[in-house]
Amino acid sequence: MADLGPVPWPPAPIRTKRLLLRAAEARDRPAFVDLYASPEVHTYLGGPRTRADLEREMPAVPASWPGSFVVDLDGTMIGQILLRRATDHRSPAARGKADLGYLLLPRAWGSGYATEACAAALDWFDAVLPGEPVVLTTQSANAASMRLAAKLGFTEVERFHAWDAEQWLGRRPPHGRR
Repeated sequence: MADLGPVPWPPAPIRTKRLLLRAAEARDRPAFVDLYASPEVHTYLGGPRTRADLEREMPAVPASWPGSFVVDLDGTMIGQILLRRATDHRSPAARGKADLGYLLLPRAWGSGYATEACAAALDWFDAVLPGEPVVLTTQSANAASMRLAAKLGFTEVERFHAWDAEQWLGRRPPHGRR
């Protein structure tokens, strides 16, 4: 995956009704380890990484690249939103487009945080890169992710087989400045 090009990073933190989207900080490292080591989070993502590997390999300030937002609830990281260019995607329809991804810790599931955080990230994206479409890929078996994609306005482009499962690729039409 590549970054978003000429977009200044990090942006000012993005506030929603309940959340803050911000750049990663050193205090987020334990939550990133929990996130990437979680079997529940990685059910549809090829499986978790081992905690020992993550503890050894994760930098002091994890995931501090353009397009990576920490999802913060009351001063605590509960997840990550990613908006990056799809460069090594298995679907030609996604290559070069902004690709939305998200991971939330299981304790944050079921409260609408993913919808709220993704919608805020997409609004930010529309403001800094108006007129660009966004894609989202998920396993078609991931019912929760499929529901979220529909709520966010993604419609199916194709289904394809990759990473040992059927994948769903959705596209959100470009939105201009609001």
